[in-house]
Order: sequence, then C-alpha cells, then structure tokens
Amino acid sequence: MLSFPLGPVEAIAVFLIAVSAAAVQSVAGFGLALVSAPLLLLIHGPFVPGPMMAGGLVLTCLILIRDHQHVDVSGLTYSLIGRMIGTVGAAGFLLVASDATFDLAFAVLVMFAVILSAAGLEPRPNRKNALIAGSLSGLMGTISSIGGPPLALLYQNAGASRLRGTLAGFFLVGSIVSLMALALVGRFGPEEIVLSVFLAPPMVLGFWLGGPLRTRMSDRAIRPMVLGLSFVSGMTVLLRVVF
Repeated sequence: MLSFPLGPVEAIAVFLIAVSAAAVQSVAGFGLALVSAPLLLLIHGPFVPGPMMAGGLVLTCLILIRDHQHVDVSGLTYSLIGRMIGTVGAAGFLLVASDATFDLAFAVLVMFAVILSAAGLEPRPNRKNALIAGSLSGLMGTISSIGGPPLALLYQNAGASRLRGTLAGFFLVGSIVSLMALALVGRFGPEEIVLSVFLAPPMVLGFWLGGPLRTRMSDRAIRPMVLGLSFVSGMTVLLRVVF
C-alpha cells in the first residue's frame, strides 16, 4: 500500500501554494504551473510534471464550464495538433533524461516561459501561429507541466474571457494527451496518482477564490507578480542543479 510521502508542514505548504496558483489561473487564464511547479519541485520532485497536470485538470474543467462560450474553436484545433507534435518530442526526452538533466531542462523552460510572457511580442492568432504555439506548449508542458505561456502570448490581445476559455480547452485535451505519454514512459504511476488526488481540493478552492478577483484585479496587476515569483523559483532550481 502506498503511503503519503509528505509530512504535515510540507503538505500544508503544498496546499497553500496550489490554492494561490489556482486562484491566479482562475483570474488570468494561465499561471497554475508557472507559479507552483518550481516550488513543488523543490518540496517534492514527483509532483512535477504528472500530478501538477492531473490535479490541474479539475481547475481546467471548472474554468472551461464557466468560459466555454468564449473558446476560439479554430485556433484551438490547430494548437492541439501542435500539442501532439510537441508531446512526442518531450516523451522521447523524458525516456532518456536523468534526474539532474530533467531538473536542468525544467529550470531552463521555466525561465524561457517567463521571458516569453514578458517579451511583449504580439503574434497574430492565426492557424500557423496556433500550430507553433501548440507545439511549444506540448514540449514545455509535458516536460515541466508549464505549457501556458506560448498560448497566452498568442491570445494576449483577444480579451480575458477568450484567453481563459481557449486555454482551458487546450489544457483539458493537451494535459490528457501529455499524461498518457508520461504513463507510457514510466513517469505517471501510482505515486503520482496519489499526489494528483491531493492536489484536487486546493484547485477547487483556488477557483472559488479567483471568482470574485476576476472583476477586481486586472491582468496587468497580476502579471508582474506571477513572472517575478516564477523566475526566482526557476533560478532556485537551476542553482540547485549547478551547485
């Protein structure tokens, strides 16, 4: 029988991190893994990437139910095709990567995601760009659970509701595909399922807390906080690998 691997203090810390990150995603449409994955990796490595994605499916479903009428169906279709391509490449990497190599790739992808989000680029949400963004998201999401920034960059000027709805649809299908790939390469088994179940309640609580914040807090107000915390967390993981 599997035992829960965290002590009380670690479990409380993980719960609070997950609630905060879920509230961010409920407001901004992305940010769950960008905020929480580096911190969870430092507390207990097996949380990333599988349990982070599996637990996040609860939040994704709630956001999609709330914002489903704003989904960009055409862009979603092409981005999901790209997700499949990126996922295959990521699965191949995970099949041969050591723990140190994984941590290094994770830290680099976190900081790359932050740079993408802060770059100020404004790509048009057409089919070609959706395919490219989906591929990047599949690669990044399957390795690190952080797949939101490429799509968020693509839909940054489409309106908050369209961004949240389209990303939720993408995360729902894309995360399921990535979890299947992780299971095939031995990165999502019984221990990861236990951790996924633990993450589900804070996802619901974070969604609930994020509801009233949607109308009171702008994306501009929350973005610097998300990016700053994410960059520091990614740098911490990188320094742990190097030293």
